[in-house]
Amino acid sequence: MNYIGSKHKLSSFIFETVTNTCGTDLSQKTFCDLFAGTGIVGRTFRPHTKQIISNDVEFYSYVLNRNYIGNDFEFEYDGFLDELNTLKGIKGFIFENYSKGGKAGRNYFTLENGQKIDAVRTQIEDWKNAKTISEDHYFFLLASLLESSDKVANTASVYGAYLKQIKKSAAKPLIIEPALLVKDLFSDYLKSQENRIYQKDANQLINEINGDILYIDPPYNARQYGANYHLLNTIAKYDTFVPRGKTGLREYYKSDWCRRGEVLKSFEELIENAQFSYIFLSYNNEGLMSEKQVQSVMERFGKYNLETKKYQRFKADKTENRNHRATETFEYLHILEKSL
Repeated sequence: MNYIGSKHKLSSFIFETVTNTCGTDLSQKTFCDLFAGTGIVGRTFRPHTKQIISNDVEFYSYVLNRNYIGNDFEFEYDGFLDELNTLKGIKGFIFENYSKGGKAGRNYFTLENGQKIDAVRTQIEDWKNAKTISEDHYFFLLASLLESSDKVANTASVYGAYLKQIKKSAAKPLIIEPALLVKDLFSDYLKSQENRIYQKDANQLINEINGDILYIDPPYNARQYGANYHLLNTIAKYDTFVPRGKTGLREYYKSDWCRRGEVLKSFEELIENAQFSYIFLSYNNEGLMSEKQVQSVMERFGKYNLETKKYQRFKADKTENRNHRATETFEYLHILEKSL
């Protein structure tokens, strides 16, 4: 999934830094991914730790992490996916409000894919209500739908806007593919974990949890994730509301971590309340907080260190001749060994 701030390319750097700091044996440690997003970091640490605590305030993220962190995937799913992929499309909420040919005229999806999303989402909910599927199945199928829909979305990057013309990748028919962990990570060890997945404000949840390693990857700038990925929330929730404006926004959570006047206060509060021995903060040189501000806060609570990594930041889709250029960015991994 194209995702702003994704740590897919940085996951090995993060893992190496954590193990260099905390020791290579993490098997008895609880790891918390407090701003989990698509769950890439939690998935990286899951095979190596005793427990994962995963949290994100957005529901689409909860769905993904409830699947990737909460499930062990030891069930049959081929029959369900086969049935979903043979469904005939219906003219439902996604088609009418977010698809070409719908009454709202928003070209996030083709006519066919918009109707297929409606049919698949309706069927998943029907199976849940009829108790044909378990809760584990439900979130696996929802995660599969979200990731598969994202592959055929007619956007340049995020859902803050759609393209006027249907691009090549968006014209492909929607195929629901399974949202599975890499097979070589399957083991009885994963089944023994009692992972916890939350959908809460991070600064509230930090008062309710504790553990060994806390990983923090908050928003870096003023762009709210609830607006950028509103359509994923809409597909996941499949509720009824009146979409607003040209892009069809829904009401969304507004994070203080995206507000220049509030972010430092939120950061200080979180670090002070965190009951974890080690805290790792991912941030970059383009963030609302400066490197020195972060250092100043962390040094008040224990031993501080910093690791950096140069990488190319997230780029929008270049297939539409939008002339997006790769920009080199420094990722900061701030490290605190907290005095508890």
